[in-house]
Amino acid sequence: MATLKLGDAAPEFALPGVDGKTYRLADFREKAAVCVIFMCNHCPYVKATIDRMIAIQRDYAAKGVQFIGINSNETKNYPEDDLPHMIRWAKEKAFNFPYLRDDTQAAARAYGAERTPHIFLFDRNRKLCYTGAIDDNTKEESKVSRRYLREALDALLANQPLKDTETHAVGCTIKWAQ
Repeated sequence: MATLKLGDAAPEFALPGVDGKTYRLADFREKAAVCVIFMCNHCPYVKATIDRMIAIQRDYAAKGVQFIGINSNETKNYPEDDLPHMIRWAKEKAFNFPYLRDDTQAAARAYGAERTPHIFLFDRNRKLCYTGAIDDNTKEESKVSRRYLREALDALLANQPLKDTETHAVGCTIKWAQ
């Protein structure tokens, strides 16, 4: 399975969200940027960065940025990643972006997602312009010195070249069905 490369088009999807709606990438066509984040409920790296994700979505929503969280983990061995647990966690944390369930793992395969969290940032034309990590410290926000995703968003929205287009996504591996 190959991970998307810079400039690749965002693969379409149709996935159920924790709010009972089905979401498609096309639903966000008017957005200036779409950030697809492969994430899950149980990963300590996601748990350590979820408040940052919520804050970034809050800070950039008015600028036309849309986050979409996708959980592709298999649930036989990771039952805490099933849709009922996703619904509970999204309510508990007050997610301000759609959180979608990828039961078939087709979206994760199409994007080439490897870890949770794994960021895929797309420009207005839905071409990949940044992929990797949220920032340079997945454990402690107080120790972050580079805010990769915020830097990429600022450059993208200002029509400037991105300083970093790829960083290493640090986190748990996607849990694939056998």
